[in-house]
Amino acid sequence: MRVLLIGANGYLGRFVADRLLADPAVQLTALGRGDDADVRFDLATGSPGALTRFLDAVHPGVVVNCAGATRGGARELTRHNTVAVATVCEALRRSGCGARLVQIGCSSEYGPSQPGSSTAEDAVPRPGGPYGVSKLAATELVLGSGLDAVVLRVFSPAGPGTPAGSPLGRLAEAMRRAMQSGDGELKLGGLGAQRDFIDVRDVARAVHAASLSAAQGVINIGSGRAVRIRDAAAVLARVAGYGGALHELDGPPGPLRAPIGHPRPESDHAAPVAYPYPDGCGSWQQADVRTARDRLGWRPRINLEESLADIWMEAACRI
Repeated sequence: MRVLLIGANGYLGRFVADRLLADPAVQLTALGRGDDADVRFDLATGSPGALTRFLDAVHPGVVVNCAGATRGGARELTRHNTVAVATVCEALRRSGCGARLVQIGCSSEYGPSQPGSSTAEDAVPRPGGPYGVSKLAATELVLGSGLDAVVLRVFSPAGPGTPAGSPLGRLAEAMRRAMQSGDGELKLGGLGAQRDFIDVRDVARAVHAASLSAAQGVINIGSGRAVRIRDAAAVLARVAGYGGALHELDGPPGPLRAPIGHPRPESDHAAPVAYPYPDGCGSWQQADVRTARDRLGWRPRINLEESLADIWMEAACRI
């Protein structure tokens, strides 16, 4: 099976590439903006015609799109998350390769949900910020394209390689700094939010399964269990051997008080957002993952403690 992987050098893409390369039946080609991609191409600025010519030459059976942006203003997010996907869909429609498309979506497309509930794929999306809006628009483009396509709505990814600007990445970095300075108190905001964390390696397994399946539409990829970020912080402290006190701060976030919620603004002095949680998802998110089980034969395997241990191992190397 020839697979074209877009965004192989990103956080999710690296693990998807490793998973696909471990399958001897897969012949992988990486397309991206970096010098280490097999083929250099910028989806946000490149034309569908140019991508079509490449697809006709390589003739993949599956195209996996892990590319996108999590940070930036509405214009940048739209360019990298929506316009880029429009380019992929149009190129696939024009191409004679007939490839299946596996698009990586995100839980921010759903927006806030009722505490205690599990969000299923038929929930009405109400994204609470520009990132979720840009990803939802991409999902709608894929679903309306007429292609053989599936969108995996990934909830909160965790594990090795977690970016420093992500919720758990920022938490680990704050703890590392506290331990390095001998600070017996760690003060952070946003610890009351509850999120459904899923290990990035389990996400890669889901992408592999989706590539081989005939499933279409939207499929949630999560653990099926919401965890309070304060509780994740306690597990991380135990893994790290941090014995200090953890305090949650009230009031507007500052440079070291930014909420553990979603990618950090480019500047600590950026204007405050209008919604109470930076990822636009409110105080609670939990995935209903029955569709992934039934249609992909997929279940999460890696628990949050293992994911946090791997996050801390990387953070500790910077001490």
